[in-house]
Amino acid sequence: MADEPHQVSEPAATLRQAVPADWPAVMALRLSVTENRLSDPSKVTQAMYDAYVTTTGRGWVAESGGRIDGFCIAGRDGLVWALFVRPGCEGRGVGRLLMDECIAWLASLGLAEAQLETDLGTRAERFYRRFGWFEAGRRGREVTFRLPLRAA
Repeated sequence: MADEPHQVSEPAATLRQAVPADWPAVMALRLSVTENRLSDPSKVTQAMYDAYVTTTGRGWVAESGGRIDGFCIAGRDGLVWALFVRPGCEGRGVGRLLMDECIAWLASLGLAEAQLETDLGTRAERFYRRFGWFEAGRRGREVTFRLPLRAA
């Protein structure tokens, strides 16, 4: 019997709640993406990140090998403010891991639905559609999605 090639899989990403010390890495990751790029990066400040994780919401990071591979931030109002995966880490379950944690947290707040906006024609749009988000409107090149969290 011939030996089969041995493939070493990458370590699974670990998930943890984001802290303000993560923001430099999170902001760098946000600026590294090729889709849903910020037209004016100065409009998203560290103070905005801080507010989400200290008062108005919560954030999570997915790490592997000591590096942040993705992050998600949501508000207590049900708005998923950000979900981004490092280029080269797409398709490895990082986005799903982050989204599942985010949705579980929003549902635990007793909210009826979550919502978000993303650019049309992107991997992100396809990701949300694949996981049950429904289109609730369009504005220019952006699409608004909603996801029911519990039975009304």
